[in-house]
Amino acid sequence: MTGRVFFALMLGIIASAALTQWLALNERQRTLERYRNFHALERAEQIIETADVVRPESRAQYLAVASKGSVQLELASEERPALHPPTEFSAALSQRLGREFQVTPLAERPAACDRPVATNTVFGATQWRGTCESVQIAMTDGQLLKLSILPPRAPAPTGHNEYAVFVPFLLCIAVLAYLVTRMTVRPLKQLAQAAKDLGNDINHPPLELTGASEIRQASAAFNAMQARIRQYIAQRTEMLAAITHDLQTPLTRLRLRLEKVPDEDLRHKLIGDLSAMQAMVKEGLDLARSMDAGGAMQKLDLDSLLDSVCADAADAGQPVELKGAAGMALLGRPLDIQRCLVNLIDNAVKYGQKAHVTVERLAGAARVRIRDEGPGIPPDQLARVFEPFYRLESSRSRTSGGTGLGLTIARNIAEQHGATLSLANSDHGGLEAVLTLPEFYAGK
Repeated sequence: MTGRVFFALMLGIIASAALTQWLALNERQRTLERYRNFHALERAEQIIETADVVRPESRAQYLAVASKGSVQLELASEERPALHPPTEFSAALSQRLGREFQVTPLAERPAACDRPVATNTVFGATQWRGTCESVQIAMTDGQLLKLSILPPRAPAPTGHNEYAVFVPFLLCIAVLAYLVTRMTVRPLKQLAQAAKDLGNDINHPPLELTGASEIRQASAAFNAMQARIRQYIAQRTEMLAAITHDLQTPLTRLRLRLEKVPDEDLRHKLIGDLSAMQAMVKEGLDLARSMDAGGAMQKLDLDSLLDSVCADAADAGQPVELKGAAGMALLGRPLDIQRCLVNLIDNAVKYGQKAHVTVERLAGAARVRIRDEGPGIPPDQLARVFEPFYRLESSRSRTSGGTGLGLTIARNIAEQHGATLSLANSDHGGLEAVLTLPEFYAGK
């Protein structure tokens, strides 16, 4: 958008400047033409009246001396010339000279009228559009003279280069357009960055209400939206927490009563269903909390966190293998990132019998790969498994798949920390989860 606004301003300003220059030069040219026409009329009247008082035998010598520049008076040829209807110049000259002189326009135009006129400007006209014609003058003694009105002479070279002025003008326009573009696009960039920060942290400080009135209104609307979203998430989390807390008491009483069921087989089935219900309630609350970006961020050592998670999994009897080291720090909430890694490892062990965890450092990020040894997932289902309560296997048995919230919770936590989580079928067999976490910088 910055480039588009910049080039639009540049093209608009250059086009406006070129049009203004063209109009100014054309107006200047018309003014010059009117002045030269008037000067030619004055000069022609002066030469003709002076030639009329000169004796006929000396008139040719006078005309040779007086006929210089764009007004030339000479003896007419004896041939009968073709005449032309009266023109504006011939009518004005006839009115000035009076009835003693007969002014007749000639159809023949001077050859100089069709020659291009040299100009020192880019937009200047190359054709003389003022008076350029030939007129036959009948003197008071009956002698015929030919008056030629020619274009002005070419101006002497001044050594002035028009491009020497045009290039600094373009540079000034470019700087002005760039500053205007930056000033126009900066609020949009701030809003875009604020939206990105809002996605990573719902508790991010609101925007400052500065700038033009429209920008302040947009910033105020954005801040109000952020407050409403924060309030909505807090209310939803509190509601789910309250429901979960209120369910704990009747579920505990129900478990105690189920312990007294005399039929052992029925008792185990009912207790299993009750345990599944308690787990679903707990994972529902975890899902709600994973979408809440509340809590303070702090610096974490990724290698220590991974080592702790894998050690706890191994102590719990899960086959987990850890390789590699990132050697970098992260900025996040420890319990949330730990929950994300635990969900991915549990998912790998549950469906693929073993979890191979590999960590490596990239440019400005760390990549954690968690691969299992299971059958993998059909390619058309890789995106859908992140949906809440979606499971490839249709049963709802806790031993065969759980509630279908583990990957959803892991993805929500990753997005809250500016990380990415993706799934792919590994070339070595099994499913591979790839978690890419941004590195922590002290300047953040």
